[in-house]
Order: sequence, then C-alpha cells, then structure tokens
Amino acid sequence: MSALSLRRPTRRAQAGKAVAVALLLVFTLFPAYWMLVSAFDAKAGLQTSFVPAEPTLDHFRFVLTEGGFDVFLRNSAIVALATVLVSALLALLASVAVARFRFRFRTQILLMVLVVQMVPLEALVIPLFVQVRNLQLLETLLGLVIVYVALALPFGIWMLRGFVAAVPVELEEAAYIDGASWGRMFRSVLLPLVAPGLVATSIFSFITAWNEFLFAMTLLGGATEHYTVAIGLRSFFGQFSNQWGAIMAASTIITVPVMIFFIMVQRKLAAGLTSGAVKG
Repeated sequence: MSALSLRRPTRRAQAGKAVAVALLLVFTLFPAYWMLVSAFDAKAGLQTSFVPAEPTLDHFRFVLTEGGFDVFLRNSAIVALATVLVSALLALLASVAVARFRFRFRTQILLMVLVVQMVPLEALVIPLFVQVRNLQLLETLLGLVIVYVALALPFGIWMLRGFVAAVPVELEEAAYIDGASWGRMFRSVLLPLVAPGLVATSIFSFITAWNEFLFAMTLLGGATEHYTVAIGLRSFFGQFSNQWGAIMAASTIITVPVMIFFIMVQRKLAAGLTSGAVKG
C-alpha cells in the first residue's frame, strides 16, 4: 500500500473535522451576527436581510438617550463591580479558613455551602426577598449587591478552596521563619499563588451580576432609576409590537462590557497559570 493511499483517510478525516467545526461556528455565531446586523439596520424587524439594508446608528442613539440606557449601564457597572470586589474578598478569606484551619463543624459547613450552590435560583427568590425587605433595602442597589454576593460566594469558596489547598504549607512556614507576619505572608506568598482562581471567580461573579434578571426585577420593583441593563432591555418590548432595532442595539451594548472584562481577566488568568507552573 502506497504512502499516498495511507494519507487519504487522514485528509478526509481532517476535512470532515473542518466542516464540522465550520458548521458549529456558524450555528454558534449566527445569533450574534444577526444581532449586530439588526442593530445597525434602520429597517430592523420590517424586513429580513443578512446585511443592513440601510446602515444607521439611530438605534444606538435612541437607546442611550431617550431609552435611558446610560443610567442602566451605570447601575449595572456599580452593582457588578461591587459584587466582584466584595465576593472575591469574602470568598478568599473563607477559603483560607476552611483550607488551613481546623475547627468544629468544618466539614458540615463545606457541605452546606455545596448544598446552597445546588439549590435552583427560583427557589431562593422569596427567602432572599423577605430578608432584603427585613433589612429595608428593597428598591436599592445595595440590596441587590448583597443578594448577588450571596449567590456568588458558594462557587467562589469552593473554587478558591482548591487553590489554597494546593499551596504548600511549607511556603507559609518559610515566610514565618523569615519574620513575616500573617498579613505579610498573605500578601506576598498566598495571594499571588491563588490569583488565577481569584480571577476565575471574578469572571463568574461579574457575568452573574451583569446579566441577572429575576432577582433584579423582584428586588428593584418600580424603582426605575435603579434598573440594571437586564431590566432596562425589557422596556423596549411592547404589548403589541417590539422595537427590534432598539432591542438589538441594547443587546449589543450589554454584550460589549462582558467581552471586554472577560478578555482583560483572561490574559491575567493565563499569565497567572503560566507563572505558577514555572515557579512550581
């Protein structure tokens, strides 16, 4: 059997894989492409076309001015950044506690955290609503941040616990021998090594706080000045007709910050993983 005949099945297999990947990309990216086309098309919703029939920026101008989306973006940015910072700090401290210290009911607490993570979000709406109401924080961004932090903590604690447990205790002991305090050891030794996990939890917290709709709608109620982008998008849906151009423009605006944040932290995540592998 010649070498050429041996290579033919391999080329066919590669061609089949290439076609499968291309079809998968088309299936995955087509909704995003359609969103962009409709956002820039002046006749969005009136006719179907794969390219903008009349390119325009009017939908974006309407969304950011008359649509009030600039306020929604500001509120979402405040809520998302506050959720990321607070949940990252609490999750990091909690993961250090459960990974390094031995105390009573330690295993039970970890199991409770895991169980909370498995509970459907719909089942938590009423209990969290009652708690926020008792705190007199309904229709406020602070109450929404508290709920989002509570939702992000279980995942963050379990994620960071693995990173903290993977750090050799001997590194911490060596820092103590060199005269470092616990705070100095935490900043100089532990924190850089668990930074990749911290970035991963930050991605999860940011996306959750930015895109979440159910809790935001329930807790903010009629406080339109505190609406986030997920609720603000609903204002372009009418009872008898929908403003498809504005909806797609707003959807595009919502997607951009998430993509920027993910790209920024993804680079830091890859750099942290590479640095950890070299140092280890």
